[in-house]
Amino acid sequence: MKLNNIKILAISILSIFALASCSDDDNNIPPMASIDFSGTYMQKDQMGRPAVNTVFVNSDMKDAFNVTIPSEQGANFATMFETNLKALSPAYANEGDANALGLDAATFASVLATDVLTVSLDGTTTFYDGTNVLTGRALADDVITVELLLIFGGEDFSENPTLSDDHVDANDKDFLTSFPYLASPW
Repeated sequence: MKLNNIKILAISILSIFALASCSDDDNNIPPMASIDFSGTYMQKDQMGRPAVNTVFVNSDMKDAFNVTIPSEQGANFATMFETNLKALSPAYANEGDANALGLDAATFASVLATDVLTVSLDGTTTFYDGTNVLTGRALADDVITVELLLIFGGEDFSENPTLSDDHVDANDKDFLTSFPYLASPW
């Protein structure tokens, strides 16, 4: 595992520990020196773009995809993604067919095969809002419907309407307006 991945993992663990330790009782916080970070750490899953691995990675390659660093995913998996995209979607049946972003099957497969969540630092953060595309992901973004539209909807989202919407149009509970933003459990 590369040093940057270890640093990210350590920061993530520390953040989780800090959040789990939050309380009004300052006398109950264990000392940081007692945390043991020795051992071997391994990436087990990737989910920057939900359902991408589930749909486009062949079952015998899922573990390999999950442990491949994103900078190497495109080279290793784009051909598989393109093959599966063409097999799944009639919107890419003909040479030159493109989705609403103007991406043909090969180009779109290369975007999908690199499982990272791009984030705009100076603009709108959204998966897709009609104008901005893949600039991040807001909690209320309907990510699965956007993915279905880009996979099955063709150049203007009108192709294959029965395959282009998951029909889950809202969260079952409102998001909070302050941290942690997620709705409380039922």
